[in-house]
Amino acid sequence: MSPFTDNPAESLAALGEVELISRIRDWLGAANPPAPAGIGDDCAVLPDSPVPNLVTVDPVVYGRHFDDATPPALAGAKLIKRNLSDIAAMGGQPTSGVLALAAGSNVSLVWLEAFIRGLAGTCIEFSTTIVGGDIAELPAGQFVGTLTLLGHAERKLLRTGTQLGDRILVTGALGGSIASKHLDFTPRIAEGLWLAGRSEVTAMMDLTDGLAKDLPAMLTAGTCAMLETASIPIAPAAEDLATHSGKPAAEHAFCDGEDYELLFMVKGDANLDALLADWIETFTTPLCCIGKIDTVKQASQNRRLINTASGELLYPDGGYQHLKRHD
Repeated sequence: MSPFTDNPAESLAALGEVELISRIRDWLGAANPPAPAGIGDDCAVLPDSPVPNLVTVDPVVYGRHFDDATPPALAGAKLIKRNLSDIAAMGGQPTSGVLALAAGSNVSLVWLEAFIRGLAGTCIEFSTTIVGGDIAELPAGQFVGTLTLLGHAERKLLRTGTQLGDRILVTGALGGSIASKHLDFTPRIAEGLWLAGRSEVTAMMDLTDGLAKDLPAMLTAGTCAMLETASIPIAPAAEDLATHSGKPAAEHAFCDGEDYELLFMVKGDANLDALLADWIETFTTPLCCIGKIDTVKQASQNRRLINTASGELLYPDGGYQHLKRHD
């Protein structure tokens, strides 16, 4: 469904900002608490937190993160799910968000209502509220939704906590997200909270730009990731995509991005079998150990991914890099 309409009576141009805010408040429903905890004042008043606060921000841009083939409710849900995945990666619990919309005046009211209701439904699912925001005008045919999400963590897990000898684990399966997963995925909030409660977990992040780009960001100087390539969980969508792209399914698993799975480290001397057994009793989400952190043998391996079997570098320039041309 296109976000835009040629009929001014069915577009944002028919309302103006004041009436649009009123409608957004209605569309959010239970996801918007009354002022001053929600929309209605210059700022929302948030409760004090006795534990560390988290904040993250992500957008969805028409033509980049979704298009006319995307149901508007899924586009709205994706906006908050991207943020929820960041909170999950820190072992956090989401609390409230601030929504900023920048849109052309020809955005369809029917489309925008479905977008907001998709976002609101996900908010309610994850016990999160929208407490304020802003609206700005863009040229016709453009739309950007940006969400700033707050949360808190009893124990915040950073991506920089890796240690020599750590085992590398990943949830779910990787690759082929363009088929559908980039729109329809479940943020690993419950899994992240559980992992933050395990003392043997040393570091964590979510996989958004692909294993080939994200895992090196967790490595410290003088270390590399020795990977058991046969243990990489390749999604069926990556296998299907490989039949058309001419690339190996493994390359899609390493490089496609938008997996929204958790990548984390476990201490090398920890009882990994016990952790895996406890995991299986708690979650149906698959969990795989794919390698370990080791010292580099030569300078070219520094902060790189290495195939344990062959010693070869794995996709050193792989993964998605914003602002870099992708020909």
